Amino acid sequence: MSDHASPPRKPSGLTREEGVARIRLIRSGGIGPVSYHQLLARFGSASAALEALPGLGKSGFRPFPVKAVEAEMAAVRGAGGRYLFHDGADYPALLGLAEGAPPILIVRGDPLMAQRRPVAIVGARNASAGAMKLARMLARDLAGEGCAVISGLARGVDAAAHEGALGAENGAGTVGVIAGGIDIAYPPEHAALQERIANEGLLISEMPPGTEPTQRHFPARNRIIAGLAMGTVVVEAAPKSGSLITARLAGDYGRAVMAVPGSPLDPRAHGGNDLIREGAVLVQRVEDILELLTDFQGAPRMPLRAPKQEALPLSAADVSAPDEAPVQQSSASHGADERITALLGVAPIGVDDLIRHCGLPAGVVQAALVDMELTGAIIRHAGGRVSRAV
Repeated sequence: MSDHASPPRKPSGLTREEGVARIRLIRSGGIGPVSYHQLLARFGSASAALEALPGLGKSGFRPFPVKAVEAEMAAVRGAGGRYLFHDGADYPALLGLAEGAPPILIVRGDPLMAQRRPVAIVGARNASAGAMKLARMLARDLAGEGCAVISGLARGVDAAAHEGALGAENGAGTVGVIAGGIDIAYPPEHAALQERIANEGLLISEMPPGTEPTQRHFPARNRIIAGLAMGTVVVEAAPKSGSLITARLAGDYGRAVMAVPGSPLDPRAHGGNDLIREGAVLVQRVEDILELLTDFQGAPRMPLRAPKQEALPLSAADVSAPDEAPVQQSSASHGADERITALLGVAPIGVDDLIRHCGLPAGVVQAALVDMELTGAIIRHAGGRVSRAV
């Protein structure tokens, strides 16, 4: 394989071999963002982690094959894409601060687009004509004011937002986050729009090329949208919709959460109205959004109240988050599993609460949780929470 298959701008000190090892690690079964970061912290590199895992009592661990990574890299190159690693200069800074951010992205276009005062606009797929008109206008005006408009290339509000941003004169542009591979257009009728975003803005995926999007991929895509943006605007959304997942994740990440109010007679407006009741900022025009983001410091002016549990059906491995504290390998961690298991139920609990009740050092608990995640004994959830696997 030629050198062009490697990311053109690698993090300082990252060799091609380590880049391949990182892709192997995150593609291996049972390895999510939390495990990835904990393993890099424990062993110093992905290469060392891959060598050590079989000796940690993980006899069933099967690392992703090197040949499969080589094929993936060739497919990325063939699609005109490139890799962004979590510690690379081009990796979106705000996304890097978000829990559960993907350690590796695959992109087409200009990565700097994601640094231009990014604002997410999301909403219903079956949106009303009025909602799509408003989304298009807000996106056009935001792009004209130097904001990159982030959305998910779905039907309805998402497509209108991308189109509005692309239509702005001398605008900052738009970023499309997709649930499948960088070479897969979904929905199919958005193939031309997706290609235009890749050519004029930025297209982002965390999935290997050729991946057809399925239902479980969309919550993962939503966390990227929320993590990329300074703030998220919900134009129209039904309760328990993907747009509300994005908005609640934005609140969890300390970003501004905004919603356009709608008629209580329209079910498509109930989700946005509920967000406003929970503390999201009511917005009706672009000036409202710009005013809220003027003094952005990473926290919304009005944080959302705690959402109901059923409103956040997030996939465990896809939205698990890296912990800042490196895991210290200790024999005590092997004896912690039973105590942790006894404290866990099927309802998620915060890791901090678990440590407090467990009575063990934080490093021991974190190390045990990584081991338990690799064996499938626990499930990680958004907001730094864990539960026992059913």
